[in-house]
Amino acid sequence: MKVIDKINNGLAGGNVVFSFEFFPPKTEEGVENLFDRMDRMVRHQPAFCDITWGAGGSTSAITLDIANKMQNMICVETMMHLTCTNMLVETLDNALDNVKSNGIQNILALRGDPPHGQDKFVTIDGGFSCALDLVRHIKDKYGDYFGITVAGYPEAHPDVIGEDGIASEEAYKKDLAYLKEKCDAGGEVIVTQLFYDTDIFLKFVNDCRQIGIKAPVVPGIMPIQNYKGFLRMTSLCKTKVPAEIMATLEPIKDNDEAVRAYGIHLGTEMCKKILAHDIRTLHLYSLNLEKSVLGILQNLGLIDFSKVTRPLPWRPPTNSKRTKEDVRPIFWANRPRSYISRTTSWDEFPRGRWGDTGNPAYGSFSDHQFLRKKTRSKKLQKEWAVPLNSCEDVNQIFAKYCQGTLSTHPWSELEGLQPETSQINDKLVALNTQGFLTINSQPAVNGEKSDSPSVGWGGPGGYVYQKAYVEFFCSPEKLQAVIEKAKSNPSLTFIAVNAKGETQSNIGPNCVNAVTWGVFPAKEVIQPTVVDPVSFMVWKDEAFQTWDHEWAALYSEEDSSRKILSEIKDSYFLVSMVDNDYINGDLFAVFATL
Repeated sequence: MKVIDKINNGLAGGNVVFSFEFFPPKTEEGVENLFDRMDRMVRHQPAFCDITWGAGGSTSAITLDIANKMQNMICVETMMHLTCTNMLVETLDNALDNVKSNGIQNILALRGDPPHGQDKFVTIDGGFSCALDLVRHIKDKYGDYFGITVAGYPEAHPDVIGEDGIASEEAYKKDLAYLKEKCDAGGEVIVTQLFYDTDIFLKFVNDCRQIGIKAPVVPGIMPIQNYKGFLRMTSLCKTKVPAEIMATLEPIKDNDEAVRAYGIHLGTEMCKKILAHDIRTLHLYSLNLEKSVLGILQNLGLIDFSKVTRPLPWRPPTNSKRTKEDVRPIFWANRPRSYISRTTSWDEFPRGRWGDTGNPAYGSFSDHQFLRKKTRSKKLQKEWAVPLNSCEDVNQIFAKYCQGTLSTHPWSELEGLQPETSQINDKLVALNTQGFLTINSQPAVNGEKSDSPSVGWGGPGGYVYQKAYVEFFCSPEKLQAVIEKAKSNPSLTFIAVNAKGETQSNIGPNCVNAVTWGVFPAKEVIQPTVVDPVSFMVWKDEAFQTWDHEWAALYSEEDSSRKILSEIKDSYFLVSMVDNDYINGDLFAVFATL
């Protein structure tokens, strides 16, 4: 969705619309940490996030990769910066084609800063000289596909600010007229350069309106997080800093914690003044840190750390091709990024009933670095690469995870146990101790309010329901014992398959079972997760390969622990079991006397 539509929809609903900006880190580990931080920050549902291009296009490849993953893996509406510095038109088009193919619809069109080592911007042969050229080119070549945002400068562009720190009235008006040209050419939203004098920003908005600029003017708020960094940024951007701010910072400049706390206070007060003037959009320059920007939003009452709501049990996609997707197989509940990666090339996504899982086929199981991060591998190494002498040792490590002793799990991309699991932790521990190695589960829920902190999702005023579900690996002998017990309980349905593809089930191959659903005011019933036999047969490949890719790979080739894991993988069954009686059923009773 275009940023202008996100803003208009938010404002129409009476909300304050906020967004975050990030920049590409220089190291691989920094990128990994940024994705973790984004993931946490996106839980607070910003309208969009943007990622910078880098001076002179120096980080263009990283920016493209991060932008595409933001849109498709983090699932936040993404706006990518694009600059003219050192960029051939062909290179710019390649970048635009790339993000368009990945479902990104938003571009922040900029001239860009001079390359490192140069004082002035120089147009290269075959390139553009200014942001206006870039805006016109995007509109001419791509029509209305992209939503275009442009930069606004409340104090005028730094290039026209004099040595005294002030732009002449003539230069300011000329810069303002140029901004109108950018908007008239296709710029739909204006995001401003940082500022610390709120009156200057408010005057700028009024001046924009006076010359006929109608686009939303979104204030760019950069919290002060570090004294030296603050001086560097304000010097680079030639930003006016009110005397009272410098007077407050001077006594605490060597105390980073005090500077950060003041930055949160100052940012909060600036935003309050802006909101009081009926400007209800905020763009927060995060500098890839979260505490200050989230602290400001919390002070404003725009977020509540204790009430992070979920539109669906899984984060809704923002890729323009799959925005109508509202149902998924439950098997990937703990591996949402893997699922998105495997279905990214689909042309359409089912709605209301799962029905096209075999055609087109799922993508192959990927060992993509984004899905197996180095930091995650280190945690897995520490927690799961323990000596294994028997299957009982394997049982115990699974049980420890369900006890909350371990924070990672080879079959999960998520960190630690999920809130709803607390309702069935003890039962899961007992199950794993018995040799039923659980990798996915959910408790039965009969009409919990949609704002429940543990199982809630969807909009306000709704009720959610769940059938008890458990997915596990077990030996053939244990599987047969479970099947015999299940025969006496008609509400239980199951599918079992081993690595060879041999199956046992008490449901038909085309039966689709909704295991989570919600009822909300003025909406049809929503069923976001299902158990689908066709999908299960695709998922089983990934589930069995995880024994090798995620766990056994932590040991050396000669380690005897690998042999135990290999034997389990080759002989055990993967079982998906549902108790369809979500009111009076007891899924775990079937395992009680085994």
